[in-house]
Amino acid sequence: MKYRVRHSTRYEYADQVNQGYNVAYLIPRDCNGQRVNFSDIRIIPAPTSRIKRVDYFGNVVCHFTLERPHRSLEVIVDSEVDVAPPEPRLLSGGITCKEVLFALSSGVEQEDMFASEFCFTSPMIAVNQVLADFGRDLFLPDKPFLEAVSALNTRIFQDFKYDPGFSTVATPLDEVLKNRRGVCQDFAHLAIGVLRSLGFSARYVSGYLETLPPPGQVKMQGADASHAWFAVYIPGDDWQDFDPTNNVMPEDQHITTAWGRDYSDVTPLKGVVFGGGGKQILSVAVDVSRVELGNPVGFSSVPHVPPQSQGQSQSQS
Repeated sequence: MKYRVRHSTRYEYADQVNQGYNVAYLIPRDCNGQRVNFSDIRIIPAPTSRIKRVDYFGNVVCHFTLERPHRSLEVIVDSEVDVAPPEPRLLSGGITCKEVLFALSSGVEQEDMFASEFCFTSPMIAVNQVLADFGRDLFLPDKPFLEAVSALNTRIFQDFKYDPGFSTVATPLDEVLKNRRGVCQDFAHLAIGVLRSLGFSARYVSGYLETLPPPGQVKMQGADASHAWFAVYIPGDDWQDFDPTNNVMPEDQHITTAWGRDYSDVTPLKGVVFGGGGKQILSVAVDVSRVELGNPVGFSSVPHVPPQSQGQSQSQS
């Protein structure tokens, strides 16, 4: 499947900004089943400096600075990505939970040792007993590991309500667990926290999800949004993605931008500004267009504005 992805982020400041220093994780990455044909990032006004590099986790990150007065900032990324569906995995059978824990703790294989760094507390996900208890009954020693992870994925989907008005990027995970509501970022963090608290290796994945319109209707521009899910490590095999927001194992409608320990490692756009009057209005529009016969599917224009975007002092989306 071939997709065109446009991610547009715009900040309007209450007062003049004199300097800005920003980091963007907005360029999709090449990985298993995904190939980036091209990706172009435009920054308005033109930055004083811009550096693109590959970070520790293999993600493409862009650092840019603005050292001239400005009242707004717009970052637009256009990409074309090929996504192939992964080979089907059987949830029953295969390596057991007990065998996964042994491989991660022994670290005999190099891949197991590298994956074990995703077993620990990270800036936004604290390993603790409460999270372990949430999923302990699902991960019996002799149970197939992927079957147990799938059951956790389903439990979060069934027990939690998707509520964009409940949380922000700063909402603690214990509040999400207590109130049984949140958004895709929260659900991914929750699953990762449960898995790590039980000794397993799990990482946070950011990207996009194509959303198809009802039959006979035109797709709306901006109807898509940044998305998040998680992946678990299978010793002797590879990583497997799960999406608790939709209770699926991602196939060819999920487009990966970056992965890390949690959201803080791969925030789409963050930075520090000097000036601006302390208030800013953030608007974000994400469009994922399936390309057919060399042409993207048509859509109309409706921008998407995250509910939590008003008045944040730090640049993030």
